[in-house]
Amino acid sequence: MASAPPKTDPSTPPPLRADARRNREKLVEVAAAAFAQAGVETSLEDIARRAGVGIGTLYRHFPTREHLVEVVYRRELESLAAAAKELAASHAPDVALEEWMRRFVGYIAAKRGMATSLKILMDSNASLFAEGSGILRGAAEKLLRAAAEQGFIRSDIDTTDLLHALTSIYSLPASAEWRDRSNRLIGLLMDGLRTQK
Repeated sequence: MASAPPKTDPSTPPPLRADARRNREKLVEVAAAAFAQAGVETSLEDIARRAGVGIGTLYRHFPTREHLVEVVYRRELESLAAAAKELAASHAPDVALEEWMRRFVGYIAAKRGMATSLKILMDSNASLFAEGSGILRGAAEKLLRAAAEQGFIRSDIDTTDLLHALTSIYSLPASAEWRDRSNRLIGLLMDGLRTQK
């Protein structure tokens, strides 16, 4: 007697061909840079052009602007989490923490550029933001704990303190010098965290 075919989940898209996967990845990469630089109102046609594909290809992968924003937001979160592991393995704990915080500035820049669409997503997908908060907290906590346990930074700062300090950068007025100012604030924050070794 023949066995029944395996059940498939209709909500899960089939695996992409290699060229389609490359196109999708390029679109997400270009969109992240465009949102960070010019905001979420960047035209989708411009994103497609800069990625080297037609607008129809973009819409096949991302039927709405919010769908693209969600994928870019997830990508930025995953990149930050991966960076925490890589930096911890290749740098002294205080240097790893500082470099991760500087990368956090890039994440904030992308998030600011997606603010309008992220508000729409928040109403329809609150779990996405809860998941994102957990990812950020976990990455920051590991770096902070390692630096404190090895005596590179003060031990009286917890993850909530650090994330509040970092997310306050989000409120800085948008300007041409926003990123430079943000990085100077990271330097000041690290000066306050480091112990005298």
